[in-house]
Amino acid sequence: MSSVLGDHNEDSVRRVLLKVSGEMFGGGAVGLDADVLTRIAGEISEAVADGVQVAIVVGGGNFFRGPELQQRGMDRARADYMGMLGTVMNAIALQDFIEKTGTPARVQTAIQMTQIAEPYVPLRAIRHLEKGRVVIFGAGAGMPYFSTDTVSAQRALELHCDEILVGKNGVDGIYSADPKLDPTAQKLECLTYGEALAQGLRVVDAAAFSLCRDNHLTMRVFGMGESTNVTRALRGEKIGTLVTEDKQEEE
Repeated sequence: MSSVLGDHNEDSVRRVLLKVSGEMFGGGAVGLDADVLTRIAGEISEAVADGVQVAIVVGGGNFFRGPELQQRGMDRARADYMGMLGTVMNAIALQDFIEKTGTPARVQTAIQMTQIAEPYVPLRAIRHLEKGRVVIFGAGAGMPYFSTDTVSAQRALELHCDEILVGKNGVDGIYSADPKLDPTAQKLECLTYGEALAQGLRVVDAAAFSLCRDNHLTMRVFGMGESTNVTRALRGEKIGTLVTEDKQEEE
């Protein structure tokens, strides 16, 4: 088990950071899809019952997307702050659905809003994880111009997670090209951060890839559309695409 200072080693319980896109919350539409939330919450709780420590960063694209609002003439910083508030709504919703399964959950936000969530405090988050609580992070980094991809990598590193899991909507891993546009695109079982950056694979932003590469954190990109996939990824099963610092083959 981790110490009070948050050290985490290979012999301790598996601790992971799950990134869930806003699009997943809405089932591909604006707002919240209760059926999707029920399923995801149940899968997360199943992994927690197995002893996995689960931290989650949520997106807010089902409500607001800063870059898209900017294209319509809104100030980028204000648009990003609106996006952050959207992630908080998703975090609170996910907390509620997880707790309905009997698993305790806490929301921490990078922008203080103490009536509905705790402020982001890394050691407190680690303590929650050690006690079997799911910790959900909202409001991104609390600053404009930072994507939730980058925040996911930062939180995973600060909490000493073993792996970052990126759940995608509509795709089951990383492909050599966009499979929706190129029917010849091949799914990649594993690749390095360097290859992902060199090939311009935009599954997550370049800053997130670089942060993980420079700090030796592995990433697994998988599809959340199929039932049980979330639990499988949280448990550490071979699923989706593994991204590592150096080339390696999965067993």
